[in-house]
Amino acid sequence: MTTIYCTEGGARLDVFLSDETEMSRSHIKKLIELGSVFIGGVPAFKAGQTVKTGDLVSFEDEAETCDIIPQDIPLDIVYEDEELAVINKQRGLVVHPGAGNKDGTLVNALVYRYGDKLSYKYGAVRAGIVHRLDKDTTGLMVIAKTDFAHAALAEQFALHTVKKLYHAILDGNLKSDEGTVDAPIGRDKKNRLKMAVVPDGRKAITGYRVMERYKNNCYVEFELKTGRTHQIRVHSAYLHHPVSCDPLYGGSALGANGQLLHSGSLTFTHPRSGKIMEFYAKEPDDFLKVLDKLRIKD
Repeated sequence: MTTIYCTEGGARLDVFLSDETEMSRSHIKKLIELGSVFIGGVPAFKAGQTVKTGDLVSFEDEAETCDIIPQDIPLDIVYEDEELAVINKQRGLVVHPGAGNKDGTLVNALVYRYGDKLSYKYGAVRAGIVHRLDKDTTGLMVIAKTDFAHAALAEQFALHTVKKLYHAILDGNLKSDEGTVDAPIGRDKKNRLKMAVVPDGRKAITGYRVMERYKNNCYVEFELKTGRTHQIRVHSAYLHHPVSCDPLYGGSALGANGQLLHSGSLTFTHPRSGKIMEFYAKEPDDFLKVLDKLRIKD
């Protein structure tokens, strides 16, 4: 059984699960018809049922079931205590197992490192996982060790009290030095690996500020107001300035093995002490090398 905590409600059940997993809406519909999808422990029988903030959406699907093998994968631990840990995720690391990624994920590494001192509140497949970063997006993530911390942190994400700042290099130059993109995001109708700005998508808001400009690129800080899959990558492409080195959304190659997008700042309230926790992590070496080259050229 896989359980997903809804941090922002309002979407149809099939749309919510499609956005949160790699399952197609047709496959989700079959699971619903089989009685294998639950909201708050109660079977859901309508694909169009609305998912509300705070709902626990669970499903049973053989395609999503796998044994979590503890694996000794190096992790950059920025901070940890009995309740939580903050890591600086490396490029190329998938957050949790799913279709096509049965092991070698962050969850496998967390299970190896913490064993039973990790929150399994929402199932082993998402052990400790409160939020996600894309495989090739680097940077800060908070991990829950206890169920208490998991629930409290998930609520903070749902209420948008967690502050997340990202740095990215974009192709070309944004017209304005700062602004906000308010454009709904959903699955791309032609390519399920991609998300896109679509009329029937879920509300997505991204703030941005240009920090440096170069001849053919700009260095930008983004603040997420919502947490959609691929949100910054989609909104950047929507502005016709995709994240550099992001082949999925049309970014040009600048020498990095994945999109030049980094979660550099994370601020939240400690679930037990109530203390404001602020963390910062510099961009990885390949990101910094690209920045240096751009600065030298200009």
